[in-house]
Amino acid sequence: MSTIPTRGHTFDGIAEFDNRLPNWWLWSFYLAVVFSIGYWIHFHAIGLGDNPGEAYVVEQQQAAARMEAALAANPVSDDMLLKLSREPAFVAEGRKIFEDQTKCALCHKADGSGLVGPNLTDDKWIYGGKPMDVYTTILKGRQQDLAKGFQGGMQSFEQNGQQFVLRATAYVLSIKNTNLKGKEPEPNAKAEQ
Repeated sequence: MSTIPTRGHTFDGIAEFDNRLPNWWLWSFYLAVVFSIGYWIHFHAIGLGDNPGEAYVVEQQQAAARMEAALAANPVSDDMLLKLSREPAFVAEGRKIFEDQTKCALCHKADGSGLVGPNLTDDKWIYGGKPMDVYTTILKGRQQDLAKGFQGGMQSFEQNGQQFVLRATAYVLSIKNTNLKGKEPEPNAKAEQ
Protein backbone atom coordinates (compact mmCIF):
# COMPACT_ATOMS: atom_id res chain seq x y z
CA MET A 1 0.00 0.00 0.00
CA SER A 2 1.28 3.46 -0.88
CA THR A 3 1.92 6.17 1.72
CA ILE A 4 1.07 8.99 -0.75
CA PRO A 5 -2.16 10.75 0.31
CA THR A 6 -5.18 10.28 -1.94
CA ARG A 7 -8.09 12.56 -2.79
CA GLY A 8 -10.45 10.45 -0.70
CA HIS A 9 -12.67 8.95 -3.37
CA THR A 10 -12.38 5.76 -5.36
CA PHE A 11 -13.86 4.42 -8.54
CA ASP A 12 -13.71 0.71 -9.30
CA GLY A 13 -11.16 0.37 -6.55
CA ILE A 14 -8.87 3.03 -8.04
CA ALA A 15 -7.91 5.97 -5.84
CA GLU A 16 -6.66 9.32 -7.15
CA PHE A 17 -3.39 10.53 -5.67
CA ASP A 18 -3.30 14.03 -4.22
CA ASN A 19 -0.01 15.07 -5.88
CA ARG A 20 1.08 18.65 -5.96
CA LEU A 21 1.61 20.07 -9.46
CA PRO A 22 5.25 20.82 -10.35
CA ASN A 23 6.36 24.43 -9.93
CA TRP A 24 7.44 24.78 -13.56
CA TRP A 25 3.90 23.84 -14.66
CA LEU A 26 2.26 26.24 -12.19
CA TRP A 27 4.53 29.13 -13.23
CA SER A 28 3.93 28.52 -16.94
CA PHE A 29 0.18 28.53 -16.22
CA TYR A 30 0.38 31.75 -14.19
CA LEU A 31 2.49 33.46 -16.87
CA ALA A 32 0.03 32.36 -19.58
CA VAL A 33 -2.84 33.92 -17.57
CA VAL A 34 -0.93 37.18 -17.08
CA PHE A 35 0.03 37.25 -20.77
CA SER A 36 -3.58 36.66 -21.88
CA ILE A 37 -4.82 39.51 -19.68
CA GLY A 38 -2.15 41.83 -21.09
CA TYR A 39 -2.93 40.68 -24.63
CA TRP A 40 -6.64 41.33 -24.17
CA ILE A 41 -6.01 44.80 -22.72
CA HIS A 42 -3.50 45.74 -25.45
CA PHE A 43 -5.46 44.51 -28.48
CA HIS A 44 -9.11 44.57 -27.43
CA ALA A 45 -9.78 46.81 -24.43
CA ILE A 46 -7.52 49.77 -25.24
CA GLY A 47 -6.95 48.93 -28.90
CA LEU A 48 -3.32 50.00 -29.08
CA GLY A 49 -2.29 47.44 -31.70
CA ASP A 50 -3.81 45.76 -34.71
CA ASN A 51 -5.11 42.33 -33.88
CA PRO A 52 -3.58 39.57 -36.02
CA GLY A 53 -6.49 39.45 -38.45
CA GLU A 54 -6.30 43.19 -39.08
CA ALA A 55 -2.50 43.06 -39.32
CA TYR A 56 -2.79 40.38 -41.98
CA VAL A 57 -5.20 42.52 -44.03
CA VAL A 58 -2.85 45.51 -43.74
CA GLU A 59 0.11 43.37 -44.86
CA GLN A 60 -1.86 42.10 -47.85
CA GLN A 61 -2.83 45.65 -48.81
CA GLN A 62 0.79 46.79 -48.55
CA ALA A 63 1.94 43.85 -50.70
CA ALA A 64 -0.75 44.66 -53.28
CA ALA A 65 0.35 48.32 -53.29
CA ARG A 66 3.99 47.29 -53.85
CA MET A 67 2.90 44.98 -56.65
CA GLU A 68 0.82 47.72 -58.27
CA ALA A 69 3.76 50.13 -58.06
CA ALA A 70 5.95 47.53 -59.76
CA LEU A 71 3.28 46.99 -62.41
CA ALA A 72 3.09 50.72 -63.09
CA ALA A 73 6.86 50.84 -63.64
CA ASN A 74 6.94 47.81 -65.98
CA PRO A 75 5.00 47.30 -69.19
CA VAL A 76 2.59 44.39 -69.41
CA SER A 77 4.23 41.30 -70.91
CA ASP A 78 3.67 37.54 -71.17
CA ASP A 79 6.21 36.90 -68.40
CA MET A 80 4.62 39.43 -66.06
CA LEU A 81 1.13 38.01 -66.64
CA LEU A 82 2.34 34.45 -66.01
CA LYS A 83 4.00 35.62 -62.79
CA LEU A 84 0.75 37.27 -61.66
CA SER A 85 -1.16 34.07 -62.42
CA ARG A 86 1.00 32.32 -59.80
CA GLU A 87 0.35 34.92 -57.07
CA PRO A 88 -2.43 33.50 -54.84
CA ALA A 89 -3.66 36.87 -53.57
CA PHE A 90 -3.80 38.34 -57.07
CA VAL A 91 -5.60 35.28 -58.47
CA ALA A 92 -8.09 35.35 -55.56
CA GLU A 93 -9.03 38.94 -56.41
CA GLY A 94 -9.31 37.96 -60.07
CA ARG A 95 -11.60 35.10 -59.08
CA LYS A 96 -13.94 37.54 -57.31
CA ILE A 97 -14.06 39.66 -60.46
CA PHE A 98 -14.61 36.62 -62.69
CA GLU A 99 -17.37 35.11 -60.55
CA ASP A 100 -19.36 38.38 -60.54
CA GLN A 101 -22.60 37.53 -62.37
CA THR A 102 -22.64 40.97 -64.00
CA LYS A 103 -19.19 40.54 -65.52
CA CYS A 104 -17.28 37.43 -66.70
CA ALA A 105 -19.52 34.73 -65.17
CA LEU A 106 -22.49 36.07 -67.14
CA CYS A 107 -21.09 34.51 -70.34
CA HIS A 108 -18.38 32.11 -69.17
CA LYS A 109 -20.05 30.70 -65.99
CA ALA A 110 -18.45 31.13 -62.58
CA ASP A 111 -16.09 28.19 -63.12
CA GLY A 112 -15.04 29.33 -66.62
CA SER A 113 -16.52 26.29 -68.39
CA GLY A 114 -18.52 28.43 -70.82
CA LEU A 115 -22.17 29.33 -71.21
CA VAL A 116 -22.64 31.81 -74.04
CA GLY A 117 -18.94 32.57 -74.18
CA PRO A 118 -16.31 29.89 -74.79
CA ASN A 119 -14.95 27.41 -72.27
CA LEU A 120 -11.79 29.01 -70.84
CA THR A 121 -10.55 25.86 -69.11
CA ASP A 122 -9.63 23.90 -72.25
CA ASP A 123 -6.78 24.38 -74.73
CA LYS A 124 -8.92 25.76 -77.58
CA TRP A 125 -8.86 29.52 -78.07
CA ILE A 126 -10.62 31.74 -80.59
CA TYR A 127 -8.41 34.83 -80.25
CA GLY A 128 -5.30 33.10 -78.89
CA GLY A 129 -4.49 31.69 -75.46
CA LYS A 130 -1.13 33.35 -74.88
CA PRO A 131 -1.10 35.65 -71.84
CA MET A 132 -0.99 38.86 -73.92
CA ASP A 133 -3.82 37.55 -76.15
CA VAL A 134 -6.02 36.95 -73.10
CA TYR A 135 -5.07 40.36 -71.65
CA THR A 136 -5.88 42.14 -74.94
CA THR A 137 -9.19 40.31 -75.27
CA ILE A 138 -10.28 41.39 -71.77
CA LEU A 139 -8.91 44.92 -72.15
CA LYS A 140 -10.16 45.80 -75.64
CA GLY A 141 -12.92 43.25 -76.15
CA ARG A 142 -13.61 41.47 -79.44
CA GLN A 143 -16.07 42.36 -82.15
CA GLN A 144 -18.28 39.96 -84.04
CA ASP A 145 -16.72 39.14 -87.42
CA LEU A 146 -18.90 36.77 -89.43
CA ALA A 147 -16.48 36.84 -92.39
CA LYS A 148 -13.83 35.19 -90.21
CA GLY A 149 -16.35 32.93 -88.48
CA PHE A 150 -16.42 34.83 -85.17
CA GLN A 151 -20.10 34.70 -84.32
CA GLY A 152 -19.87 36.06 -80.82
CA GLY A 153 -18.05 39.00 -79.41
CA MET A 154 -16.85 40.28 -76.10
CA GLN A 155 -17.25 43.65 -74.52
CA SER A 156 -14.26 45.75 -73.55
CA PHE A 157 -13.41 46.06 -69.86
CA GLU A 158 -10.94 48.91 -70.39
CA GLN A 159 -13.24 51.30 -68.52
CA ASN A 160 -12.74 49.20 -65.33
CA GLY A 161 -9.03 50.03 -65.26
CA GLN A 162 -5.78 48.16 -65.72
CA GLN A 163 -5.82 46.54 -62.27
CA PHE A 164 -9.22 45.00 -63.01
CA VAL A 165 -7.97 43.63 -66.34
CA LEU A 166 -4.72 42.31 -64.82
CA ARG A 167 -6.56 40.49 -62.04
CA ALA A 168 -9.12 38.99 -64.43
CA THR A 169 -6.31 37.91 -66.79
CA ALA A 170 -4.37 36.31 -63.93
CA TYR A 171 -7.43 34.29 -62.94
CA VAL A 172 -8.17 33.16 -66.50
CA LEU A 173 -4.54 32.07 -66.91
CA SER A 174 -4.75 30.16 -63.63
CA ILE A 175 -7.77 28.10 -64.79
CA LYS A 176 -6.45 27.55 -68.31
CA ASN A 177 -5.95 23.84 -69.18
CA THR A 178 -7.88 22.59 -66.14
CA ASN A 179 -10.30 21.03 -68.67
CA LEU A 180 -13.64 21.34 -66.92
CA LYS A 181 -16.60 19.82 -68.73
CA GLY A 182 -18.56 22.61 -70.29
CA LYS A 183 -19.33 24.23 -73.57
CA GLU A 184 -17.82 22.56 -76.62
CA PRO A 185 -15.11 24.55 -78.44
CA GLU A 186 -16.20 27.00 -81.12
CA PRO A 187 -15.73 25.70 -84.68
CA ASN A 188 -13.00 28.28 -85.37
CA ALA A 189 -11.18 27.75 -82.05
CA LYS A 190 -7.67 26.45 -82.41
CA ALA A 191 -5.50 24.46 -80.03
CA GLU A 192 -2.86 26.63 -78.45
CA GLN A 193 0.57 26.18 -80.03
